Amino acid sequence: MVNYPKTAAGRQQKVVMSKVDDFLQALVNFDKEHIPEATVRCVRDEFLSDPEFNPEFVRLKSSAAAGLCAWVTNIIRFHEVFCEVEVKKLCLSQANADLAEAADKLEAIRKKLAELDSSLDTLTAAFEKATSEKLRCQDEVNHTNKTIELANRLVKGLESENVRWAHSVAGYHEQEETQCGDILLTAAFISYAGSFSKKYRRELLENLWMPFLRGQKIPIPMTEGLDPVCMLTDDATVAQWNNEGLPGDKMSTQNATILTNCERWPLLIDPQLQGIKWIKIRYGNSLKVVSLGEKGYVDVIEQAVVTGDTVLIENLEESIDPVIDPLLGRHTIKKGSCIQVGDKECFFHPAFRLILHTKLANPHYKPEIQAQTTLINFTVTRDGLEDQLLAQVVNLERPDLEHLKSDLTKQQNLFKIELKLLEDELLGRLSAAESNFLGDNVLVEKLETTKHTAAEIEMKVLEAKVNEVKINEAREHYRPVAVRSSLLYFIMNDLNKINPMYQFSLKAFNVVFHKAVEQAEVCEDVRSRVNTLIDDITYSTFNYISRGLFERDKLTFTAQLAFQLLLMSKEIDVRELDFLLRFNIDHSYICPVDFLSNQAWSAIKTMSFTDEFRGLDRDIEGSPKRWKKKRW
Repeated sequence: MVNYPKTAAGRQQKVVMSKVDDFLQALVNFDKEHIPEATVRCVRDEFLSDPEFNPEFVRLKSSAAAGLCAWVTNIIRFHEVFCEVEVKKLCLSQANADLAEAADKLEAIRKKLAELDSSLDTLTAAFEKATSEKLRCQDEVNHTNKTIELANRLVKGLESENVRWAHSVAGYHEQEETQCGDILLTAAFISYAGSFSKKYRRELLENLWMPFLRGQKIPIPMTEGLDPVCMLTDDATVAQWNNEGLPGDKMSTQNATILTNCERWPLLIDPQLQGIKWIKIRYGNSLKVVSLGEKGYVDVIEQAVVTGDTVLIENLEESIDPVIDPLLGRHTIKKGSCIQVGDKECFFHPAFRLILHTKLANPHYKPEIQAQTTLINFTVTRDGLEDQLLAQVVNLERPDLEHLKSDLTKQQNLFKIELKLLEDELLGRLSAAESNFLGDNVLVEKLETTKHTAAEIEMKVLEAKVNEVKINEAREHYRPVAVRSSLLYFIMNDLNKINPMYQFSLKAFNVVFHKAVEQAEVCEDVRSRVNTLIDDITYSTFNYISRGLFERDKLTFTAQLAFQLLLMSKEIDVRELDFLLRFNIDHSYICPVDFLSNQAWSAIKTMSFTDEFRGLDRDIEGSPKRWKKKRW
């Protein structure tokens, strides 16, 4: 039940609500969108702000009043939302109107743009055509200018080469006249000179072969002072060998030349193991190293023959296993395609190469072995060992100096190799170029690079030569140590002539040498240090050798050591020593005095021919009593 206030408004409310259907219809049809703001503010302030104006609370009093309470609350909320939405609707309408206007403008602009694009395409096509024609003309001009520039650069680049190449061509024309004789001598040198020492190789070439060829009815022309090494190698190749560990002396270079050019399998006589060291570095991991008699060595050789690898058979004795005889003689079968290895027939690869090696200093091989192989004497020479020992002692005493020397040598070798590669590449491009090579930009650039690099290398070579002189001057202070050490080694190496049991290796000598240098007394003065090193190395070597000699041979060794040291220091004359040791005299003299025998007088007459004893025979003849008195 609803209690109405006793006022005019309350009575009016009662009248309105008494008509239930009309009242409900009025509530349903209430114009909620257009509620006056004052009414909304009044309801919000008078009713909605009251905590008790709550449908749940009012329902406790009257369910009908609770419904009206809820209706009022919801109507006000709806009105508030409607007002917010209405503003947005107005904005949306305005935005749609603006959008329609913008769309109309956009369409007009698009039509205008389409017209402009069509006009632009026409103009662009015309512009591109004109630009293409311009670029074609410009490219033609640039190509012509570039060709002229390349031609000028090419002519300028070849100017300096022209002189050198003209000189080379003239040299080649001269070589044509002596080519047959030079090739004959070189082939003979490769085939037969390898087993000899440096001295006998020179005698064989200069004193036997050259005079023989000149002495024919029709003399065979040859180059004066021909060096067979120069016929088969160049500086770049030799430099590469030296970088691989080949000693730098001339005989080692000859040996490497023979090894790389001989037709028969090379057999190295290498007691100091210097040749085998170089070969292992040169061929690297591709080299198959075996020893005769070791397990599975035949299988290794078989595989290498088939695949074309290089085989090194090391530490050969004087007798060689017959299983490799077909290989040594190259006894191929089936039209040269196969060869017998052991009990198998193997395909003989053309690239297969066999290298034989022995540590024996003076081996005696059968004639057929010597005929099937090329003997190469890698025995170390006096000069070569001296240079090696100099490098070792400087490396121990002045490692910085030897490091600079080593780097300098490698650098110079690399310079030679690089110049050769650049020149070969340039000549290859020139020979492979077509009739018109003025457009070959790479060729001209390569030529300029070659000239620039060559100029740089030339400058570096000059600098290196200056530095090399300074380094060598510093190294030469230690040359007496190397000379003495080399002499000691060769004295030690010759002891096998007394007894074959006396075999000393270069490796063992190097151990003694290094230990003596390390244990020598330190001196601040270089000259004093050098003298100390010479004495200590001599003493250490003497003790080392003496421990391995029989008592009966120690005096011989000591005398030989003393004689050689005196000869090296020029304190005695070779003829005097030869007279002392050999007593080589003419027994035809008759003694004019009674206190000497004819043999003694013959010895005195022989001595009188020397400067030191000149006139001794006349003095004895002129004063026999005085000499007789001295004799007794």
